[in-house]
Amino acid sequence: MLSLLKPWLSDFCSSTVSDPEGALETWNASNAHVCNWTGVTCNNASDRITVLDLSGLSLHGTISAALPNLSSLTILDLSRNFFRGHIPSEFGYLFQLKQLSVSSNMLQGNVPGELGSLPRLIYLDLSSNKLGGHIPASLFCNESALLEYMDLSNNSLAGEIPLKSECKLTKLKYLMLWSNRLVGRVPHALANYSTLEWLDLESNMLNGELPSEVVRNLPELRILYLSYNSFVSRDNNSNLEPFMASLVNLSSFRELELAGNDLGGVIPSAIGGLSHLVLIHLDQNSFYGSIPPQISNLANLTLLNFSNNRLTGTIPPELCRMQRLERVYLSNNSLSGEIPVSLGNMSHLGLLDLSKNKLSGSIPDTFANLSQLRRLLLYDNQLSGSIPPSLGKCVNLEILDLSRNEISGIIPWEVATLRSLKLYMNLSSNHLDGPLPIGLSKMDMVLAIDLSSNNLSGTIPSQLGNCIALEQLNLSGNGLEGPVPASIGLLPYLRELDVSSNKLSGQIPASLQALTTLKRLNFSFNMFSGNVSNKGAFSSLTMEAFLGNILLCGTIKGMPHCRKKQAYSSFIVPLFLVLFATSLVCFLTYSIVRWSKLKRKLTLLNQGDLEIEAKEEKELKFPKISYGQLVEATGGFGASNLIGSGRFGQVYKGVLQDNTRIAVKVLNLKIAREISVSFKRECQVLRRARHRNLIRIVTICSKPDFKALVLPLMSNGSLERHLYPSHGLSSDLDLIQLVSICSDVAEGIAYLHHFSPVTVVHCDLKPSNILLDEDMTALVTDFGIAKLVKGIDEIDPPTDSTSFSSTDGLLCGSVGYIAPEYGMGKRASTQGDVYSFGVLLLEIITGRRPTDVLFDEGSSLHEWVKSHYPSKLKPIVEQAVLKCSSPAMPIYYDKIWSEVIVELIELGLMCTQYNPSKRPSMLDVAHEMGRLKEYLSSPLSLLIEKVSPPDTGAS
Repeated sequence: MLSLLKPWLSDFCSSTVSDPEGALETWNASNAHVCNWTGVTCNNASDRITVLDLSGLSLHGTISAALPNLSSLTILDLSRNFFRGHIPSEFGYLFQLKQLSVSSNMLQGNVPGELGSLPRLIYLDLSSNKLGGHIPASLFCNESALLEYMDLSNNSLAGEIPLKSECKLTKLKYLMLWSNRLVGRVPHALANYSTLEWLDLESNMLNGELPSEVVRNLPELRILYLSYNSFVSRDNNSNLEPFMASLVNLSSFRELELAGNDLGGVIPSAIGGLSHLVLIHLDQNSFYGSIPPQISNLANLTLLNFSNNRLTGTIPPELCRMQRLERVYLSNNSLSGEIPVSLGNMSHLGLLDLSKNKLSGSIPDTFANLSQLRRLLLYDNQLSGSIPPSLGKCVNLEILDLSRNEISGIIPWEVATLRSLKLYMNLSSNHLDGPLPIGLSKMDMVLAIDLSSNNLSGTIPSQLGNCIALEQLNLSGNGLEGPVPASIGLLPYLRELDVSSNKLSGQIPASLQALTTLKRLNFSFNMFSGNVSNKGAFSSLTMEAFLGNILLCGTIKGMPHCRKKQAYSSFIVPLFLVLFATSLVCFLTYSIVRWSKLKRKLTLLNQGDLEIEAKEEKELKFPKISYGQLVEATGGFGASNLIGSGRFGQVYKGVLQDNTRIAVKVLNLKIAREISVSFKRECQVLRRARHRNLIRIVTICSKPDFKALVLPLMSNGSLERHLYPSHGLSSDLDLIQLVSICSDVAEGIAYLHHFSPVTVVHCDLKPSNILLDEDMTALVTDFGIAKLVKGIDEIDPPTDSTSFSSTDGLLCGSVGYIAPEYGMGKRASTQGDVYSFGVLLLEIITGRRPTDVLFDEGSSLHEWVKSHYPSKLKPIVEQAVLKCSSPAMPIYYDKIWSEVIVELIELGLMCTQYNPSKRPSMLDVAHEMGRLKEYLSSPLSLLIEKVSPPDTGAS
């Protein structure tokens, strides 16, 4: 057997396959037996090779046609590599083969018809490649075949599904053809596949009537996905009942997706017969009429989505019988009447979206019973009455949107103090009155507050400065008076502030001008006075942001210049001198006292604390850098060296005496317990982690009144700085750089999940936590809330402040990147990091922050992109190509880059699936990103592929 394999090995390893990571080193060892080679398994009795598993080894090149020499192969797995070229037709000679997988490569050309002649094949996976042409009929025309699983999804296969009545696969259970270019009707011959359990034809160009007669004859069917095609219902697209009736007798049926087909007619009462259904998507169609009360018979349903239709009538109170419902989407219809109070009895409800309807009446008090409610979206209706104070009992609520209704009265204290709000509160465009509740300051995790277009009065409380996570604040269109508190300008993440159309007065706080995060400001139509300069955050503002303030002057373009007031010079100069002298005395006094305290602390440190610090440094083997050296390197931690700030502290750049450039992360000791945990955790992670794509730690500096991490300074800053440069400029990164960066990040996180001595869940993956060195290599940083796990057991105790408990007061991760299961109380997992990475991919491609999508669209970035996939992707792809292109890029790259962008979107959608178990592992993601990186880094081969004639199969 060894002599048979050696010639083939020469071909496979030398001429057709490269192994840049050395995964096949054992194959080149002359003294190693074949059966001990990587990925090779032999039959003990005959020494014949039965399994060749080279999945996920980053192999490059083409697949050798010599493989059929291994005639005893039962399993051949080449998935998750970088193979190009075609699938060899010679695979048809592997008559013992039971499992064949070449998924997640870069294979092109047709699917070989010879695969249909493999008599023992059980599992066939060719998904996620670039295969084209028609599906060969032979795959479905081998009655002696044992095939149970066929996955041809996520390719570019065209034509009709080639099923014929005289042929069938008697054991087929799973048929995945989603995301191709298939056309025509669902073949009636599919009704012969009585063992079928899972049929996914989503995201193609299929048409015709929904296949009622087909599914009626599939007794084992559990999952049916037909979304995003062009199907119609019976009787000229007006009668869905025959299709629903065809599903009623399927006792195993669990999931139905028909979204995005433009189906017409009413939702039939027959839907109540699908008693085992767990999930149903009928959104983005043209259904009209009322919601049938028989829907309440679906006692096992957890997700109901009827959004984006033309439904009328009232919301059936019978919905309350569906006690397992977790998510209800009825938005963007024409539903009327009151919200049933009985909805408050649905104990598992986590999301209720009734927005964009014609609902009237008041908000039920019974919503206080919804202990699991995370998102309540009632905007764009005709609701009246007041906001029920009982909403304050929804202690897990993260989004509250009641905007654009007829709600009146004051903002209840109980609602204003909802500390659980992590995303946004929008009460705009109502008739609310009274003062702004001081209790709003309790919302220290909320990202956006919009109270605009109401009748609010009084002053803006300075306590709003306690909302430290706030990014957007809109108080426009009210009757607020007095000054804007300077504390608003101290909010570390504030990006948008609108206080226009009020009665505010006084000077505009200088703290706002110094706030580097601010991008949008509007002070217009108030009574502000004083001097305004065009410096700092105001440098990009125009006169439009200050209209209607006749007492303002300054250097903003279009604003009148300020007049010098000489009369006061005789008073101002002496006053200035007195203030200067006083400040000097205070400074000297403070210095003497400070030196005295420092001497006492040094004595204590010499006695005990220095021993602790020395022990830590000895354990971690960090170089000793004194506090004094850090002070000198950073200019006394001066504002000019400040390069970032957040809840846990500030980051300063500095240069040591040996010219080493460093970044010093100084932790804020005011939140002592959280800082202690964060500091300890970051040290634990950085001590254990060793990877080129993870930030390394230079040293630590830990004293009773000072804690800091010293890290290498990354010359190109964070990814966020490049994605969202200041002054509205476009991103300076092209697609090749972006894919390379994402590949680096995936490699780093994959190391933490799969290869680190202790498994690490990062928990806060986002652009600002990805740093770029001088070569634009990406390094993942900020492990302050990471979780250390070993198997299923966590190293951190269950009471740790980083657990996902609503009582911690600590935002574990960043909103928009947090996996949905965390919002339902699940603990941190590697799949949560996969979700965050998926959001990162979608954010890079769409150019939209996930929080912006939440505020603007009321949905997650995943949901927004999914609503455009695949038929409405073109504008997104074209914009991404334009944004990521350079003038020197050859014209033929447009198509190549468009294909890569679509693949990135598909990968992002796979990573952000709601069900964690359906997401790929980060190892799989890293391989996929590496494949795309390799694909983009070979322009010559791309050009050859572009101009080469198509392969006709001729020798």
